[in-house]
Parts: sequence; C-alpha cells; structure tokens
Amino acid sequence: MTQRVELAAVMDRLAVDGLVTDYAVAVDDGDWTAYRQLFTSDGRADYRSAGGIEGDAGNVSSWLAENLRVFAMRQHLIVNRQVRFGILEQDTGDTARVQADYVNPMRLAAGHDDSAAGPPDFVCGGRYSFGLLRTDDGWRVREVVVREKWRRLPA
Repeated sequence: MTQRVELAAVMDRLAVDGLVTDYAVAVDDGDWTAYRQLFTSDGRADYRSAGGIEGDAGNVSSWLAENLRVFAMRQHLIVNRQVRFGILEQDTGDTARVQADYVNPMRLAAGHDDSAAGPPDFVCGGRYSFGLLRTDDGWRVREVVVREKWRRLPA
C-alpha cells in the first residue's frame, strides 16, 4: 500500500468517525435539521427494537422530535466502533459499514431543566449498525439500525 492510499484510508476513517459522532450529537441536541442532513436522499433509520419506528430520515426525525421531548437531557456514548469499507461500482471505499455500541442516559423533563443536577432517569444500551455511502458532499448515512439490548427504567 502506498502512503497516498494509506493517507486516504485514514482520512476516510476520520470522516466516518466524525459522521457517527455528528449523528449522536444531533440526536442528543434535538437538532433535527442536522440529523436529516447526515443522511442520503433515500436514507432510512430503524428504531423498532427500541420501541420506535422505521422509515425515511424525514419521517423518523419527526417521530424522534415528538417522542424525545419528554427528556430534558440525552447523552449518547458511542464506543467500540468497527469500520469496514466496501466497493461500489469498482471503486474501493465508496461504502462503509460501521458497527458501534452505545449507552444512552436520559433525564425526564418533568420537574427538570437542562441545567438540573442529578442522575438520569432512564438508561439504555445496544448496538448501532450504520450503512454509509460516499457522496459528492462527503460521507452520508444510507441506513442506521438500532438494536437495543437493555434498558433501565426509573425505580
């Protein structure tokens, strides 16, 4: 492998990592415009294992906006990222698969504000499976599937 190819691979890994981070920040901050912009025009999300819906990024972002309002605080911690690059139309590296574990503590909004101290009321964890595509605008999410493995509800 040449240095140029190695550098390109490192740059792609950094861009993919940034995309996954941007995804978590958009959800945590409730920035649904930014969330939709992370997806390809035909991008889809599947939150069914966590009690949500499956659909195109626009419909899913609307559902998330409505249903996550009950939480004053959300904080995705995404770890153990495994990235695999694929081939599309004979060009290496045009697609990527990312598998990443998450832990997501959230605090209920009732009686709290964003600055309130205290532990989260709800914590869940699982694994994301991202299908990514290199576009003219950079890496974008073609699909994301949430596989919730566990949750802890308020006592």
